[in-house]
Amino acid sequence: MTGQADRRGSLPADSPPGAASAHAPGTAPPGSGSPEPRRGVAGSGGGPPGPGEAPVDYESSPLERNAYVTAVIHLYRGEISRANTWRQRLDQTTNWAVFTTATALGFAFNTPEHTHFALIFANLLLIILLFLEARRFRFFDVWRSRIRKIETNFFAPILERDLDSPQSHWGRLIAADLDEPRFHLSFLQAVRLRLVKNYLPIFGVVLFAWTIKLATHPTPARSWEDCLARLEYDPIPAWFVVSGLGLFYLALVCVALFCRVDTRHRDDWDIGERLSDLDR
Repeated sequence: MTGQADRRGSLPADSPPGAASAHAPGTAPPGSGSPEPRRGVAGSGGGPPGPGEAPVDYESSPLERNAYVTAVIHLYRGEISRANTWRQRLDQTTNWAVFTTATALGFAFNTPEHTHFALIFANLLLIILLFLEARRFRFFDVWRSRIRKIETNFFAPILERDLDSPQSHWGRLIAADLDEPRFHLSFLQAVRLRLVKNYLPIFGVVLFAWTIKLATHPTPARSWEDCLARLEYDPIPAWFVVSGLGLFYLALVCVALFCRVDTRHRDDWDIGERLSDLDR
């Protein structure tokens, strides 16, 4: 009898003193395999408190390590799911840009009557798609930033068997970002990232096709005057077309060179307006 009583009332060796009195009669301590009463609700059965039972306050209950690890893992899985959703939207926009370029090239070189302005119009469509993809990338970066914060400060120290996180206040940063989500990239920075990653080669293809169209289609140009004549499109003069296209590509190069992301402040998440500002 004594042995049975000892087995029923025994606790794990690492349990704190007084842990036995924290459980109501008939319930098993955590980790014993038996269901534990639901926290945050009074009574062992989840109903109203019975005679002599005090309400259970979930917020004032101590957070166990297992519960903390489980919560972080579930948060990580949720952020992965949302990041994958926005990643698919980014891929869709890039596919639209490739399809638009292919359609413009086929249209411009299909018949001699189609002018080079079809390729200039393709640039306008591409810049709209670039802006749309940059907006989507800002949302994707919100979830990706949280994922990287968890990976570098939670999973990496565990795998390295060094429980000191590189950023001691990373949990407070994620909590603040969950409470009031903010973009961590400006719009121009997002445009620059997508431009360098995907759209510069596409704009380059369009520019190369435009020069080939002027020089060889429908017949090879014999002189510079022939190219200038093909540039004109009444009432638009040739100099206006050349200067406008030159300024357009110069702006793309300036964005690619000067709108870089300052990585020194990326860990602090100190830039970007609230996501809710877009709804105003």
